Amino acid sequence: MKIGIVVFPGTWSESDTHYATNDVLGINSEYIWHKDQSLNNTDIIILPGGFSYGDYLRTGAIASFSPIMKKIITFANSGGVVIGICNGFQILCESNLLPGVLMRNNSLSFVCENSYLKVNNDSLFTNQYNQNEIIRIPISHGEGNFQADKKIIDEIEEQNRVIFRYSSKTGETNLDHNPNGSINNIAGITNKQGNVLGLMPHPEKACEQLIGSDDGLGIFKSIMTNSIKK
Repeated sequence: MKIGIVVFPGTWSESDTHYATNDVLGINSEYIWHKDQSLNNTDIIILPGGFSYGDYLRTGAIASFSPIMKKIITFANSGGVVIGICNGFQILCESNLLPGVLMRNNSLSFVCENSYLKVNNDSLFTNQYNQNEIIRIPISHGEGNFQADKKIIDEIEEQNRVIFRYSSKTGETNLDHNPNGSINNIAGITNKQGNVLGLMPHPEKACEQLIGSDDGLGIFKSIMTNSIKK
């Protein structure tokens, strides 16, 4: 199995992502530059966090027109596994691989802190967690407020595509435990086919107990397990 980690101008979490997948878990991982014309036979694509193109216009908007995104859209539409983390989530929404938009945090402030998440393990990205398990993963964003119209939100909820929700340490999901105003405390969703995941928290920054938590590894272990089963 090989992971491709896409790098845009302004990406800043590619090294942490590479460390988590390649060094900690031993998955062959390589960088893919945004102007590349090939995914280099990678099995999984990760769009890591950062400020692609300085977040001009809207977050992720310019990156969605990068040459590599044509390949990624084709890859995803044919069933390829794609993960978008933070700015990567924003790019996936701008590329119409995921619905909705990521707006300014309701506090209008950049938020950088540990967050608790309630896990829906009914996905290929979370099968190594228990259902409704509470995990701790950092967030670091100014535009993490996920919003969509009622029809889209109802569809996401009915199809069980909300994979992570912001919660308290004991699992309450309400505005008191919502760091950015995201509707229904949504922190991560999948597409209809279940092969594309977007999430605002940074699992690559929770890959070792030495740095406070290794709760993020479950996402990468889940896709490893799915690949082995195939």
